[in-house]
Parts: sequence; structure tokens; C-alpha cells
Amino acid sequence: MKPVRFPSNFVWGTATAAAQIEGAAFAGGKGASIWDTFARKPGAVANGDTLDVACDHYHRFDEDFALMRSLGIRHYRLSIAWPRIFPKGRGEVSAAGLAFYHRLFDSLKKHGITPWVTMFHWDLPQALEDEGGWRNRSVVDAFAVYADTIVQAFSDRVKNWITLNEIFCFTKLGYGVGSKAPGLKESDAVVNQTYHHALLCHGHGVRAVREHGGRGARVGLTDNATIPVPVDLRPENIAAARAAFVEDNIRVLDPIFNGRYAKSYLKSAGAAAPKVEKGDFKLIAQTTDFLGLNIYTGYFARAVKTKGRAGGTNAAEGAFERVAFPSSYPRSDCTWLYLMPQVLYWGPKFVAELYGKIPIYVTEHGAGYNEEATPGVEFTDLHRRECVRSYLHQLRAAMKDGANVKGYFLWSFMDNYEWEDGYERRFGIVHTDFKTQRRTPKLSARWYSEVIRRNALI
Repeated sequence: MKPVRFPSNFVWGTATAAAQIEGAAFAGGKGASIWDTFARKPGAVANGDTLDVACDHYHRFDEDFALMRSLGIRHYRLSIAWPRIFPKGRGEVSAAGLAFYHRLFDSLKKHGITPWVTMFHWDLPQALEDEGGWRNRSVVDAFAVYADTIVQAFSDRVKNWITLNEIFCFTKLGYGVGSKAPGLKESDAVVNQTYHHALLCHGHGVRAVREHGGRGARVGLTDNATIPVPVDLRPENIAAARAAFVEDNIRVLDPIFNGRYAKSYLKSAGAAAPKVEKGDFKLIAQTTDFLGLNIYTGYFARAVKTKGRAGGTNAAEGAFERVAFPSSYPRSDCTWLYLMPQVLYWGPKFVAELYGKIPIYVTEHGAGYNEEATPGVEFTDLHRRECVRSYLHQLRAAMKDGANVKGYFLWSFMDNYEWEDGYERRFGIVHTDFKTQRRTPKLSARWYSEVIRRNALI
């Protein structure tokens, strides 16, 4: 079997988020985030784990970047903590917060690593949540100032910007389902409005980069699109999966790329549809330079069968249904992460078919397991390695079939705070001992390092 090669300019990287690795939750002038608050809510996070120390990256970033560089990783997706820049979400800027990220970006430059910076990765300042958070349109104005501030401050070293990470998670799961911070269960009307406010913030992120990013600056959104996979390759099932992709992702991708809410979405939302003001879609639909996709899993879809006139059955055009997973279907230790390598084929492919040739970066993909360390024994995470390798085969196939994929960021560089799963769930290719903060590359890290070096799957 020959190595599967990637284009010479393909971007290989790893990813993390500030809240999950930095620690120093109340140091250096940082204000509380909604996750600092949520983690202290009884029963909200596994084992009552908090973000207070996390991976102590705040104090160890230089040695972390040295390790990253030793593995040949030259691209790194990270986020800036909003409450570290504006402790109250707005108002006075924290000089200490700006200074920290100046030191961090200087270290990345020293180690020859290119930063890809996410403006917002879920850690809303608690002070803004106290005012209503994403439910209140005033959050848009606060974000606009925050985006201007960080782009102006770091534009000399940051040229790749991502506005928001996974709108669905910090709106629907945070305000509708309640599984993520701030842990609320609001009405559909409220949740839909949080989506709209997030989209407006995306628009301001794009505007800030256009105004202050300087020469060569690029900007896009990272979306965790839901990926339907046709249950087989019959045309009717491919069409059904494509129709399912549109329906599943219409609330975010349609306004960004088409400058409106689709009629089908407004009809399904009814009285709960978001309130829109004049000029909103002009801001939301500004041209972006790329689309980031966080893709881990999906579901199988097939065409719905209807009775034909002659007593037979026909596939209803565009109608689809989900195929239930059997209890023994393989998945990681995340209950939601069914192992479906095909999602890295069909996700980029459907984006290309529906929204054109916009460059795509897979800004997250990985696998979470509950792994225990055994002293003196190598971390042979073959399950993670095989997962990533099988998914990347599908991604390369999508590229050959027309998807304009330019890069891939493996989640995560190191084991970290996995939101409501606390420190129990590990996604890292580098093991973190949370007691000693020792970092140890796993088998997957050594393998991925070689993939990067060869620019090919081995």
C-alpha cells in the first residue's frame, strides 16, 4: 500500500482553547467566565472539576510550544480568553491580559509556529451573562469592541482569525438544553435570538479583521455542522443526505453565505423566529476567506419511501430519515461520538456543492477516550491513531472529488479540561498528568509528527 499524499501547501496543525488549557482562572487580572461559574454548580461538571489550573498553560506556554515544535507542528489553533482582555466583558482593557498574549505570540514566533486565533471559544465574561449574555443584543456591541481590541493589538503576528467556535454549542446547548454553560433551558424564541446575536458577532469579527487586520489577514467562522452520511451510494440516498445537511445547518450557514434566513427555517420557527433589525444581514453576510469545520461524527440518512400509485414504493424527493445506530455500533468513550470516518468526506463535499469553492479548514477533529497512565508504559493510543488515520483517508477522497480543503487541525494537542466531562475525557495526542503537569507524547503524537513530516498518511 502506497502512502496517501496531500497537496504540498496543505496545512497540518493541532488545536486547543484558552479556557481548557490556560488555568490561572483568576490570575493576571482575568475576570470570571461563565465556565468558571458553571463548573462550581453542583452536578454540572464531572467530578466537580474546575478550570482553575487546567494544564497551567498560562505559566508553561513556552515549554509547550517547544514540545509542539519538536513534533514538527507548525500551525496551532488557539483562542483568546475574552475575560482576560476585558474582565467585565466591556469597559477597561486589562493591560496584564494583553501583555500575556503578547508574550504568548512572541513565543510562538520564536518557535516558528503560525497562530490561528479564535476570538471566542465559549468563555463569555460572567459580567455579560449577568446582563443577559447571548440573550441580550448588547452582547453584540461588547463583542465588537473586544474584536477591534484584539485584532489591533495582535495584527502584527496574527494573520489567521476565526470569529466564533461552534455557535450551536454555546447557544442551543448553553441556553436551550442546559448541558453547557450557563446551563439554562430557555424557550425556542430565546434560543433562536441567541443564534442571531452570535451571527451578528461573527459579522463584527469579520469587520474588525477587514479594518484592523493589516496586509495578508484572513478571517472565517468555525462551525460544527451536523453531517448526514448516505446509508449507501444509491442516488436517492445521496440526495436525502444532502437535503438533511441543508435542513440541519440552515440556521448558521444560510445567513452567512446567502444573506438571509431561509423561508423553510422561518416557517419551522414560526413565532419563535429571531427578531432582525435593518442592516443585520449586511453585517452577517460579509465575505469570509474560509470556512472552518469541526467534524467528529454524524448520522446515517436515507430516502423516505412512499407508496406509489401502482402499489410499489418510491423515494420521496428530498425527504429523509435518520437510521438508528445499533447499541453495539463503535464509538469513543464520548457517548455522542459515533465513529464515522465518512463524515470527513461528505461534510466538505456538501459544503462545496451548496456554497461553492470557499476554502475549507477542518479546524477540529479527534477522538476522546478515558485513558489511565501506567508508570513506565508507553501511551499506545492505537485507537486514536486508527480513528484519525481512517478519517483522513476520507478527507483526502473528498479533496479529490472537489472539496476545497486546505488544512486539518487535530484536536487536541494535549489532554485538557473537556467542558462538562472535566478531566475524565482525554482527546490529546500528548498526555497531561494533571497532578504534576508533566507532558508525555503518545503514540498518536509520534505518528502524526511523521504524517506532517512526510505530508502523507503512513
